[in-house]
Amino acid sequence: MIDAHIHLDQYKRDVIKNAISIWQEREIDGVVAVATNLSSSYEILKLKQEFPHFVRAAIGHHPEAPPPTKQELEELIALIKSEKHMLSGIGEIGLPTYQKNELLEHYSADEFYYVLEAFLQVAKEVNLPVALHAVHKESEIALSFLKKHGIQKAHFHWLKAPSNVINEIISLGYYVSVTPEVCYRKRDIEMVKQIPIGQLLIETDGPWQHSGPFAKRQTSPLFLKEICRCLSNILTIPIKELTKQIDNNTNELYPPIGGAT
Repeated sequence: MIDAHIHLDQYKRDVIKNAISIWQEREIDGVVAVATNLSSSYEILKLKQEFPHFVRAAIGHHPEAPPPTKQELEELIALIKSEKHMLSGIGEIGLPTYQKNELLEHYSADEFYYVLEAFLQVAKEVNLPVALHAVHKESEIALSFLKKHGIQKAHFHWLKAPSNVINEIISLGYYVSVTPEVCYRKRDIEMVKQIPIGQLLIETDGPWQHSGPFAKRQTSPLFLKEICRCLSNILTIPIKELTKQIDNNTNELYPPIGGAT
C-alpha cells in the first residue's frame, strides 16, 4: 500500500526513521510526500535522499497560505527543473478555500491563479503529475486551468466537489484520492461510488488529525489498511483485488524514482 498524500516533513524528524521502519514492516510500500512551501520542498528532497526506496517526493506551495514571493516562486520553479530526476510529482498546489476570505483581504484571486498556472506550466514542461488542493467551488476553477494548459496527469487529493465536477474530473482521466473520512463520513462514502476503481487512490494527509474511529490516534500510513477495508465494503470489491488495483494506480501516476519500490 502507498500513501498518495502525506506531509512527511511535518512529523518529528527524530522519529521518522523508526516510524518508516514500522510502516514498512506492516506492508506500507511507500508514501508520496508533498511540500507546503520553499523550505518544506527542501526538506522533502532531504527525506527523499535519506529514504530513496520509500519516499516519492513532490514539491510545491500550499494554496491555503499566502502566495510565494516572486523570488520564492522562481526558486521553486528552478528547483523543480533541476531536481526533476528526484521527483514523482509537483505539489501540493491549488487554490485556497478554507482560508480564502482571510487571504483575499490581503491578496487578489489573480495572484493565486498566477501561482497555480506557473506550477502547471512547469509540470507540463518536465512531464510530472500535479497534486491538487482544489475543493468545493475551487475544484471547478482548478479544473478549468488544467484544461487550459492541457495537463494530462493530475491528482485531486481529498476531493470535495459537486457531482458534475467529479464526473468531469473522471472523464478527463484524472485521479481522486480518499482519506480516512471515507470510513465515517457520508459525503465521502457517496463520492467514492462515483470514482472508477482505476482512478482511485488512498491517502492520510498526515499528520492531519481525523475524527470518527480515528479520533485521538496519530495519523500515519497505517490507516491505509482500515481505509481499504472500508472501501472493500462500500464498493463490494474483495480487499486483495482492491488493494492491488489502488497500488497499480498510484504506481502509474507517481512511479518509483531513484530506487523506490
